[in-house]
Amino acid sequence: MAEKNVSSAEIICYYTGCIILGVAFLMMIPIITALIFAEWNPFLDFVVSMAVSVLVGAALILLGRHTRQNHVSVQWKHGFVVASLSWIILMMLCAIPYYLSGHVNSFLDACFDVMSGFTTTGLVLTQDLDHLSSGLNMWRHMLTFIGGQGMVVLALTFMVKEASGAYKFYVGEGKDIELVPNVKGTARIIWKISMIYLVIGTVSLWIDGMIIGLKPVSAFLHGLYMFESSWSTGGFAPMTQNIMYYHSLSYETITMVIFILGSFNFGLHYAIWQGKRKEFVKNIETQSFFVTSFVACMLALFWLMKLNVYPDAVSAFRRIIYNVLSAHTTTGFGSIYARQFALEWGDFGILIMIIVMLIGGSACSTAGGFKALRVGVVFKGLIMDVKKLLHSERNMKVYKFHYIKEHILDDSIVRSSALIIICYMVLFGTGTLIGTFCGYPLADSAFEAASVTGNVGLSIGVTASPMPMALKIYDIIAMYMGRLEFLSVFALIGYAGGGIKKLCEKSFKRLS
Repeated sequence: MAEKNVSSAEIICYYTGCIILGVAFLMMIPIITALIFAEWNPFLDFVVSMAVSVLVGAALILLGRHTRQNHVSVQWKHGFVVASLSWIILMMLCAIPYYLSGHVNSFLDACFDVMSGFTTTGLVLTQDLDHLSSGLNMWRHMLTFIGGQGMVVLALTFMVKEASGAYKFYVGEGKDIELVPNVKGTARIIWKISMIYLVIGTVSLWIDGMIIGLKPVSAFLHGLYMFESSWSTGGFAPMTQNIMYYHSLSYETITMVIFILGSFNFGLHYAIWQGKRKEFVKNIETQSFFVTSFVACMLALFWLMKLNVYPDAVSAFRRIIYNVLSAHTTTGFGSIYARQFALEWGDFGILIMIIVMLIGGSACSTAGGFKALRVGVVFKGLIMDVKKLLHSERNMKVYKFHYIKEHILDDSIVRSSALIIICYMVLFGTGTLIGTFCGYPLADSAFEAASVTGNVGLSIGVTASPMPMALKIYDIIAMYMGRLEFLSVFALIGYAGGGIKKLCEKSFKRLS
């Protein structure tokens, strides 16, 4: 069969099935964990979930089997649609063990928590976290760790033969940096960086956990879970009290170092590892991040000192600096209770948190938000336009910015950055509107909408199982669109719309 006879639907089915199959086999880790701790009900839950996932993945591969037989080349539309479609299907499949566990009130709540994990948001609807099985806890923290690095990239790195084909899936998942010419090599470097930090971070938190009084096995599991959430800027924690459970300045400091590192671009990590230490200072993202972080922390400190909420330096560091940086890196670890933001921080404090949650961390990192890179580019673009107005038209100066390497700052780059920021702001505005329509105060609605849009995970008390179904569905969509940065989702909507249009035209012709 010739390549031209293989439809787009078959190509999409084949690669979506490959991704589902790859993630399905990862369920072996919580299955083994459940066996080790003799958790028989969770063991059966994951066996059933894995069986269903494998069947779905195999069925999709079977539907698209001609793709592999004919060595069909992958187009951009295929990469974008596969990336966005696989996230939706995997959300439902990975929610099965949540639902079977009995720790969620509905399947929608289970889907909410899975999407929250995949997108490294960290908002939680799971009930009774303190008594979750080790198997399910392992799974939920794995989801946020995999989602942060890119599950589509993980599944397809070893399944797509052509580098160009793999790159289209890679970009479809919201990443675009190339550390080496081959995208498979780039994906493997990303995972190598993450795994090295995994060992260092987990051991650090394990040792500190034992120092503060946790038993060795418990300290190890907590260290692993908290590293996965910190590095992935995910915000999940094994206990209801989140980071407050540990009552430890040292534990908070270690997690803060990890989530700041996790919010940096993988390209920056790679450059520094290669000895290019000046990159840390020259990079437009780090410059933008440190300026906005410093300003936000200072404003929050002055404001809350004025209110006399946290009177001493240690409490100011643990309650103000920690939460602002957790918000800015879109991690979502909270060192105060949700309602304390509303009751103690005041409108100005909430506004600061909303701004930093929307800005987020770096591009091609585990962080969310519209990214420090875009903020820096738009700011430099504004300065460039002002300089052009002030100088003679004959002055044809070329403006540049440094992002891993020198880039020419042209209008198209500024425009594309501004367009993505506008998309995020529309998503944020819509969430605020829906929240207020559902009866929540404006400040609370805006805070929660910023948290969802920026994939942060901090809550002011809105996110809870009793909240309206419409708001849960919107939050799932907002987390999904924010993480994939819109383009893949728009491609899926366009593809689905085109398919529906063709179906309607065929039906109309038959009726005629």
